[in-house]
Amino acid sequence: MRITAALKPLRIGPVEVDFPVVLAGLAGYSDLPYRLICRSTGAPFCTTEAMLDKQAIIEARLRRGLIKRDPADRPLAGQIMGSDPEVMAEAAVALRDMDFDVIDLNFACPVKKVLSRKRGGYLMGEPYLAVEVVESVLSTVPDRPVTVKLRRSFKETDKDNRAFWRIARAAFEAGAAGICVHARSVDQKYQGRADWAFLSTVKREFPDRTVIGSGDILTAEDALRMLEETGVDGVTAARGAIGNPWIFRQARDLAAGRAPFHPSLAEQRELIERHFRLASETFGPDRALRIMRYFGIRYSRMHPHPAKVRNAFVGVKSAQDWRAVVNEFYSC
Repeated sequence: MRITAALKPLRIGPVEVDFPVVLAGLAGYSDLPYRLICRSTGAPFCTTEAMLDKQAIIEARLRRGLIKRDPADRPLAGQIMGSDPEVMAEAAVALRDMDFDVIDLNFACPVKKVLSRKRGGYLMGEPYLAVEVVESVLSTVPDRPVTVKLRRSFKETDKDNRAFWRIARAAFEAGAAGICVHARSVDQKYQGRADWAFLSTVKREFPDRTVIGSGDILTAEDALRMLEETGVDGVTAARGAIGNPWIFRQARDLAAGRAPFHPSLAEQRELIERHFRLASETFGPDRALRIMRYFGIRYSRMHPHPAKVRNAFVGVKSAQDWRAVVNEFYSC
């Protein structure tokens, strides 16, 4: 892929990120161990899994268990979901006090359970409430950059995207440091193609503001193509980063005019084993095994024989099973 212009750093308020391809907040995946793995392959900025606003404000000892941190994991955005302006503001204060670099408000999650509890993408159908939440948070933590994760609309039939424009304009007027735009409607979930032309429109509307694009970033080539085609200031790697943390190194290679890095079996094994160690240190061996089983299934797509490796990881029930799979398929 040919890059026609030098990529600029991504700025989120006072936070400068040296490369504009970053790790999205991923439910079940962007925990501390995987964030550290992605940092090691070139991810310059990460976002936590979405936390419920009430989770973030509970007693400090429990908070430390829910939101694990590491000095190497910076700059970092803490992402919260909720619809009560006062509770969201209190949660934002808690994240600020835990020294998150950025506070991210998730108004985009399309999961049915989240919507039924009036969180995430629900706010795309309630723009006035969404604006109340944004304004409440910004007025409470003026000393910390706040970003807002949005979708193009709540329903695919909402062709004028009126709610999006209402929320985005109000967020910037209130002082938001940036918006991250997933270029699908909430009811689309992840079906169909993301509307990158909409991202271009958003960036033209807010030329001097930070706009981050999301949707259909499955490869490093996709990430750089979105930057090139839409003009957004940054892109988030979501599904494309699950099982391929090397996507960040690959994007940096392409941006520098180099062939993208492809890990050997030995390099895959080294990273997978390091990930298992980090997960065990963070969560304990039993929980780590459950988590890593799903990651192993995702890592299998990088293997020369992905179907065989995937099926082997599906059958993992114990640490011995895990080691046996790694030894069988990742030995040179």
